Amino acid sequence: MLKFKTFTGGPYETNCFLVEAPRGNILFDAPEGAEEHFRGEKIDLLVLTHGHWDHTADAAAVQRRHGCRVLCHLDAVPMVSEQDFFERQGFPLQVEPVVPDGLLAEGRGQDLLGLPTDVLDLPGHCPGSLCFYLPDQSSLIGGDVLFRGGIGRWDLPGGNGEILLQGIREKILPLPGETMVLPGHGPATTVAEEKAGNPFLRV
Repeated sequence: MLKFKTFTGGPYETNCFLVEAPRGNILFDAPEGAEEHFRGEKIDLLVLTHGHWDHTADAAAVQRRHGCRVLCHLDAVPMVSEQDFFERQGFPLQVEPVVPDGLLAEGRGQDLLGLPTDVLDLPGHCPGSLCFYLPDQSSLIGGDVLFRGGIGRWDLPGGNGEILLQGIREKILPLPGETMVLPGHGPATTVAEEKAGNPFLRV
């Protein structure tokens, strides 16, 4: 079974997950406080589910401490690499920029440090939003796409509720019902639970 450690940090209580892969440790997202929390761990790869600042606040610090590679979607690059990106969008904040070492795109069976991963392109919350399905572990690193009883907001720049819902229905709900969803905020859930009770997914 998947070995992972969870940390929740920053003002929006953002989750991140440190996963033990066959060839090293992968940190999915880096909210404020993650660098300090995982100070005693070795991080070999940092993967960003999307570029919103609450998920990337400590990305540069994590990369600096561990010398790890940073991966994200092409459309997330401006959000994480341009210090004034969010200021230009009207938000009074800056995040230390980080330059990704590589890009991720949708595809099945991708190798993340020996961990077989299906990368799912799921925009709608924001451009460049990704989910990571780990079929051998029946787990989905979900970012801000699907929550227990909710879905990601779509009222921020680049958001689109129709695209978000379409992506969830076409790419997440067909996964096995027992798939554990590890979201960017709040408690874990399963695909079956959300199929049955998520009010946003009722037809």
